[in-house]
Amino acid sequence: MDKRTRGDAEPAPDKSLNRQMLGKLLVIAGLMFGFGYALIPVYKKICEVTGINILTTKEAGLEAVGNTQVDTTRTITVEFDANAQGPWRFRPVVNSLQVHPGEMAQVVYEVVNTRARSINAQAIPSYAPQQAAAHFKKVECFCFQQQTLGPNEARQMPVVFYIDPGLPENVKTITLSYTFFEVNG
Repeated sequence: MDKRTRGDAEPAPDKSLNRQMLGKLLVIAGLMFGFGYALIPVYKKICEVTGINILTTKEAGLEAVGNTQVDTTRTITVEFDANAQGPWRFRPVVNSLQVHPGEMAQVVYEVVNTRARSINAQAIPSYAPQQAAAHFKKVECFCFQQQTLGPNEARQMPVVFYIDPGLPENVKTITLSYTFFEVNG
């Protein structure tokens, strides 16, 4: 048994135990940093696989754009429509286009903020007939992300698209309609 008196000093801590503990803590801190660093690409991949973040990404299947064949035997009329739910003027520059399935086309929508303050807005597309939605492929679109319009700003926003050649033969006209609305916050 160890008999100590009040005047005796405490024994010195074991330096090798302290070094071991420091090493373990450094390894744990390194693992935590690595986990945090890897979390962003893992999260993006999960969103891509599950399709969770669909408003801000390009539509699936666009990798095949370069391999599509233009069907010159068919002509589809694509009509454009715009609905404004807010303090702006919103319209397509042209009312319709004639396109061949597989052919890349572009249309421009024009928006003017009529307020003297900045506004955040989002466009949501819809298609008619509904069966055409699966065959209308947008490569570039202002609807992929929110738009911030400055005070009294006018902007021209393009939509680059093609019609999948698998569109049923009985569909001769497709209407692309956008509703442009203010996003609070």
